[in-house]
Amino acid sequence: MRAGIHVICRRETGLGVGLAGVAPITAATGGEAATALDALAREPARGGVVLIEQALYDALPPGTRRQLRREGLPIVMPFPGPQRVSGAAPEQELLEILRRAIGYRVRLR
Repeated sequence: MRAGIHVICRRETGLGVGLAGVAPITAATGGEAATALDALAREPARGGVVLIEQALYDALPPGTRRQLRREGLPIVMPFPGPQRVSGAAPEQELLEILRRAIGYRVRLR
């Protein structure tokens, strides 16, 4: 029996996840994410591996998070969603990412 990989995320994040070739399960609230987790847990291999957007994981009902820790299935891994923490323009954020990746500053023309 093969375990699948599933992604639970908000609609905005799901657009990028879909471009990566994974069909996302969209949820707007922690309750909707908990419902999706329950449905996955009833599948073969108990849902396999589930990547869940951090904001939705944080919003899961406490009982659901306890159950996930206790049972260990499905395997749930939170991931950070897109967010702009700085007040910088998108171009400046891109330049900062490039600077960290290649080790020096570049200019966009």
